[in-house]
Amino acid sequence: MVERWKKDPAFAAAYAELGPEYALLRQLLLARQKVGLSQAEVASKMGTKAPAVTRLETSLSGSKHSPTIATLKKYAKAVGCRLEIRLVPVRTAEG
Repeated sequence: MVERWKKDPAFAAAYAELGPEYALLRQLLLARQKVGLSQAEVASKMGTKAPAVTRLETSLSGSKHSPTIATLKKYAKAVGCRLEIRLVPVRTAEG
């Protein structure tokens, strides 16, 4: 069924649009797992509560709430990382 949806141009465009969010979500989860921390432990290191970390880890998967850069920096620091944000040129058909 998913394969059929991927052939729909509207679905494919929407899915591609969410690609960066899903990539960031994967990075957050992998970083937390790599250091062996629970959401509650990350929350404690961030100075917040576990539901806030749960919302952060799920907000990237299409909800209307977007975390702030400050929140992402706190999360990164809590899992022993630093946040890097880059602008990547878009490739066009002309070049």
